[in-house]
Amino acid sequence: MTGRERAAVGAAAAVGVYVLGVRGALTLDLGLGRRVRPLGPLAVRIDAPREVVFDVIAAPYLRRTPRALDRKLRVLERGQDLVLAAHFTPVGPLVTTTVETVRFEPPETVHFRLLRGPVPHVVERFELREDGGSTELEYHGELGTDLWVIGRAWGRLVAKKWVETVRDSLDGVKTEAERRARRR
Repeated sequence: MTGRERAAVGAAAAVGVYVLGVRGALTLDLGLGRRVRPLGPLAVRIDAPREVVFDVIAAPYLRRTPRALDRKLRVLERGQDLVLAAHFTPVGPLVTTTVETVRFEPPETVHFRLLRGPVPHVVERFELREDGGSTELEYHGELGTDLWVIGRAWGRLVAKKWVETVRDSLDGVKTEAERRARRR
């Protein structure tokens, strides 16, 4: 094999690993050189009671998932206060699949823990606090990657899209909760 052929094979392998990583089909969980970075905090004020906001978040997981969410969410297993769910996020021409546990503590907290995805470690939570007739929804999380500098660079890329996706989700929760509160 010539040097050029070896380089082509190496480049193809690198592209393959990248695609598998982005799609969440390959998670490198080596425990070597783990770097953890914060996700958030993000906060949004919602003009709706806390119970309504909590229900907007929990309903697609704990009850039947609406068809409108088919491209974003699939509940794999439901319990009373814990579900196993696959989330689908477009990233350019690819779709990242993450599998997470989602645990509910009504009406104030929702916990997420990554089991499979583009990085080996993510834990997150939504905290809901009542403030008069409105709700303060705050998001906190952390994302961990392995392999020192390489992992840190990968973590920056993943965290940017992750936070953007959470921000979009919070906007959707706000819109729906305020719509439901107006109907009451």
